[in-house]
Amino acid sequence: MDVTNESAQGNFILLGFSDRPHLERILFVVILIAYLLTLVGNTTIILVSRLDPHLHTPMYFFLTHLSFLDLSFTTSSIPQLLYNLNGYDKTISYTGCAIQLFLFLGLGGVECLLLAVMAYDRFVAVCKPLHYMVIMNPQLCLGLVSLAWGCGVANSLIMSPMTLWLPRCGYQKVDHFLCEMPALIRMACVNTAAVEGIAFILAIGIVLSPLVFILISYGYIVRAVLSIQSSSGRHKAFNTCGSHLTVVSLFYGNIIYMYMQPGASSSKDQGKFLTLFYNIVTPLLNPLIYTLRNKEVKGALRRLTLVNFSLRKKL
Repeated sequence: MDVTNESAQGNFILLGFSDRPHLERILFVVILIAYLLTLVGNTTIILVSRLDPHLHTPMYFFLTHLSFLDLSFTTSSIPQLLYNLNGYDKTISYTGCAIQLFLFLGLGGVECLLLAVMAYDRFVAVCKPLHYMVIMNPQLCLGLVSLAWGCGVANSLIMSPMTLWLPRCGYQKVDHFLCEMPALIRMACVNTAAVEGIAFILAIGIVLSPLVFILISYGYIVRAVLSIQSSSGRHKAFNTCGSHLTVVSLFYGNIIYMYMQPGASSSKDQGKFLTLFYNIVTPLLNPLIYTLRNKEVKGALRRLTLVNFSLRKKL
């Protein structure tokens, strides 16, 4: 039988921390609470951005897409993860594993590029404020988002089949919570240098290039802000960009560490916890970062709450 097709004949087994059931029970409770809060937080951001006319700007158009990505990113894997953590059944079908890997790589790639698009939006807002609405017109915003989605999906279309088609010689136990690329590469019974090399090259385009663009954009932003005479103006400009920069730091730190060393060089347990971090913690914190540091979002929430309260009183 062709070894490349062996995994397609049965299920994968996601080991996770099956040797430490007490840890899995704790993780189940923590992840369930975090997932529910993630759903509430990101859905709130999407609804507020769409319902409040004051937030119909390019920045919140991109933020809506970021929240949708976070919802999709977590939902593509967390329900399956909770199912596996809650019982003795650790299996996932080959098709389910393939879908999970494709969504994980695709949505992760889109988010890397979308964060770069949001950095460009902040660059235009701070460095070219008088031309902001002309430059960041609806056509350009839609085009940039479409480009991010297209490149992320293309990356996943390349890497997902290459990873899944690696011969595993009948071995179907994935030493991870999820069907994630580094864990699946480690399962291969052949030399994976070529696949890891391609993954590294694609990571330069999908991960490192957007990061370099973000750093260059913020270099110009910092220079422009420091030239502002009033301290209140500088504070407002830094506050505008602070939320985005915090999200970038959280997201890119984990992604770079994991995917620039995708094979055997990465620690297994460390990789599991890092995956949980950017799959759970980052999408959970994004809405908090953007609401706690953003007066416009807090103001929109206040206005919508007052409108809702007024309507209830009339009824």
